[in-house]
Amino acid sequence: MQREIFTEQHEDFRATVKAFLAKEVLPHYDRWEKAGIVDRSVWLAAGRQGLLGIAAPEEYGGGGTPDFRYAAVLAEEFARAGASGLAIGLHNDIIGPYLTSLATEEQKRRWLPGFCSGELITAIAMTEPGTGSDLQGIRTQAVDRGDHFLLNGAKTFISNGILADLVIVVARTTPEGGAHGLSLLAVERGTPGFERGRNLDKIGQKAQDTAELFFEDVRVPKENLLGELNGGFIHLMQNLAQERLTIAAAAIAGAEYLVEITTEYVKQREAFGRPLAKLQHVRFEIAELATECAITRTFVDRCITEHNRYALTPADASMAKWWATELQKRTADRCLQLHGGYGYMSEFPVARAFTDGRIQTIYGGTTEIMKEIVGRSILG
Repeated sequence: MQREIFTEQHEDFRATVKAFLAKEVLPHYDRWEKAGIVDRSVWLAAGRQGLLGIAAPEEYGGGGTPDFRYAAVLAEEFARAGASGLAIGLHNDIIGPYLTSLATEEQKRRWLPGFCSGELITAIAMTEPGTGSDLQGIRTQAVDRGDHFLLNGAKTFISNGILADLVIVVARTTPEGGAHGLSLLAVERGTPGFERGRNLDKIGQKAQDTAELFFEDVRVPKENLLGELNGGFIHLMQNLAQERLTIAAAAIAGAEYLVEITTEYVKQREAFGRPLAKLQHVRFEIAELATECAITRTFVDRCITEHNRYALTPADASMAKWWATELQKRTADRCLQLHGGYGYMSEFPVARAFTDGRIQTIYGGTTEIMKEIVGRSILG
């Protein structure tokens, strides 16, 4: 089915992204997987190519366009390439909105030029040991000391945690405020008391640095408060729909790519003297996967259109996120099975997709949390 949401400009951008991946990412990816981290130089290359800060104002070096379709193209092509290590979606689509919508003019001048050039890599630190998706359980505290906050606490599972030069930390600024006593503090690399722990050993997305972060008596200047004091919960909720749509866009693209490569594999692979594609069971499997992908693609594309109209609801974003990521997980499992023993070999793309994609139903809000959001929107 022909997609209708993209213009010629978006397809030109897609060609740019593909060329960037072919030149700057894929030749180095195996080395990055072994190292557990990408080279900082690839971030600079992404900045030179105009892939960073697409929605940021041009005066700070950004692309100056809020059109989410460009973000969708990036998510799709990186998913198809299996290049999750370079977390451009996190940088652009999750952290970018905090800097463009909440930062003061002084903060924008300080951070956005490096954000767009790749000189300043970003992360956001929400999750803590034992809290998971429960923002009310956050224990990291920032105590008002006049001209600064004194920050103490620990975070875990932080993507870009090792490379990040600027970390947006979710901290409790009013102890009795529950979820509404949280604020966002920007902590810069080199700040005394800010330490990084392990680069965590994950089952997938090996090239993506995911770290523990520790804050011990960190003096955060009041000038680094992002948004309103005690307004962190509202700020987070406002940006979650885009985060979840970004994950959904990558998930359906990843699932579609798996169906494509598996279709080619079963045409070529023979068993019992004929191609696997001649077996009715295999044809039915491919038919089911292709149908599920086509239906999911239609819904995700509609969500992208709605988001560009500023009309995407949290419930619809949650539907897209949980459905598309669960489909990706299911598709990876079924496609690996169709590859047989070769699917279990690391050099086959389906094997990497199987492990890399497993996190999709967890981060950005688990499938269970997504269903709870959808259920509450219907039942109150």
